Amino acid sequence: MEALITLFSEPAVWAALATLMVMEVVLGIDNLIFISILSNKLPESQRQKARRLGIGLALVMRLALLSTIAWLVGLTATVVDFGITGPIGANGEPNFETNFSWRDLILIAGGLFLLWKATKEIHHNVDPRPSDDIFDTAKVTIGFGAIIGQILLLDLVFSIDSILTAVGMTEHLVVMVIAVITAVIVMLLAADPLAGFIHRNPTVVMLALGFLLMIGAVLIADGFGVHVPKGYIYTAMAFSAGVEALNIWSRRRRERALAQTPAAEGDGL
Repeated sequence: MEALITLFSEPAVWAALATLMVMEVVLGIDNLIFISILSNKLPESQRQKARRLGIGLALVMRLALLSTIAWLVGLTATVVDFGITGPIGANGEPNFETNFSWRDLILIAGGLFLLWKATKEIHHNVDPRPSDDIFDTAKVTIGFGAIIGQILLLDLVFSIDSILTAVGMTEHLVVMVIAVITAVIVMLLAADPLAGFIHRNPTVVMLALGFLLMIGAVLIADGFGVHVPKGYIYTAMAFSAGVEALNIWSRRRRERALAQTPAAEGDGL
């Protein structure tokens, strides 16, 4: 206890904690969007259970990874090297890497899964007719276990990315734990409102799927050593969300105006 008091008496620790909490919450948005879209495919009685279970698994996975930081950091060591040097960029570094660590391979696999899943969901929303494709996981009849399995797979990818970000920002385990738990609590509180908002506004589903496509592409690029600044990604997402919010506001105003028109005409008679 005395060690914790000494640790948190340092302003730098509080600054690192605040920064890391914000970063973890922002990184959790990607995870939450995926969970919300998938859980909305279940019967209404199972949706909340799926969301809470998915977020709970995300917390367990993050805490488990934090308890094995030495092993997790080892995931950044090269395991595959093709010995090919990419074109040299303006900064004197190769534009992409051909030596891969386990982290890189996991990010690439997770990015490919996100691209595949988001594309399937877009196809299902644009052309909702029944399909005979046995690989079409966008079917409404998908089971609870399959949904949890897909959430668990992406929880793993996002958890590794989240914890490695935390390790790079601070060396204090207790700070990482507090930031991760805070981020998961925010996800838990936001899960139901976000899923309900997506369910009530079908156009938001397409926007969210577009976000997942972009996130998948960024994960693949990161796996190949092409680091896209997160600020660019979330600025683009925020701008798109703002435009969609204006569209929703405009549509609701038109609907209210149409709903009031017959009453107004009746009063005039």
